[in-house]
Amino acid sequence: MRVQMKNILCATDFSDFSNYTIPYGVALAKEFEAKLYICHVIDLSSIAIYGEFQLNPVDQQNRIKKQAAEQLNEIIGKQAVQWEPLITVGHVADEVSRIVEEKEIDLVIAATRGRSGLKRLILGSVTERLMRVLACPLLVVHSPEHKFVDTVNQKITLKKILVGCDFSPDSDQAFQHAVSLAQEFEADLHLAHVIEPSASSVLLKPDKVLSEEIERKLHNRLKEKLMGMVPEDARNWCSPETLILNGQPYEALGKYAESNEMDMIVLGVRGHGLVKTLFLGSTTDRVARQAPCPVLSVSTKAQSD
Repeated sequence: MRVQMKNILCATDFSDFSNYTIPYGVALAKEFEAKLYICHVIDLSSIAIYGEFQLNPVDQQNRIKKQAAEQLNEIIGKQAVQWEPLITVGHVADEVSRIVEEKEIDLVIAATRGRSGLKRLILGSVTERLMRVLACPLLVVHSPEHKFVDTVNQKITLKKILVGCDFSPDSDQAFQHAVSLAQEFEADLHLAHVIEPSASSVLLKPDKVLSEEIERKLHNRLKEKLMGMVPEDARNWCSPETLILNGQPYEALGKYAESNEMDMIVLGVRGHGLVKTLFLGSTTDRVARQAPCPVLSVSTKAQSD
């Protein structure tokens, strides 16, 4: 399976933080020869605090749209990729979701937080909603400094990918995306399952020797299951490092990613684990906001060709 990226969308509210999405979008568009859309959503609830809005809403919207178009052209300038500005009015998650369907977007890139007040776009709650409603993967970025993207040469360097897996349909879909990216960029895959504290306390008995034996068998079984996820046609080149982590998923994955210098974390949006749930929306959102590298969230809505 090869993930298709023909259309990529960057969301920005013009804050320095949300503008971090653009170097990633340009570099990925160059890599995949994709068309790049730069989207700015004018939030109606924000516009409403202008006194002029109540007096002449149409003129107010047109003026803000014109200003936004000028800002987009100033930010992007001349690029070696085909790009198109998209300026719309409404609620951010709803508008981005609509554009994804309309333009057949293959990837949305957003920042984890943006400017509050008049030009607010991407905050934690909005990012989480995007994860839940989008019909394509969402790449959440934090800063332009990460080695994942070379902002000078506009190139992608992806050497290590960490995939969080709980064996749910969404995490399986996330792994398929990760395998495709690993093949595209010749990156190493690290495939992790996280056992939460509540699971450990139930599975491991007070007897230390017995506990260690149960844990060893459990880890071996889980690692075998992780290796079983590798597609038949990829086994000649794809041999991921499998690991079992303990703790809260967002903490365990973040720590592993930092200590092992991961370039990207790939997660399923919805999931279920050995004991209840591993990756529900709130957990995935926390990983995305706290991870030391970009995070790609994938759901079964985001089917690939």
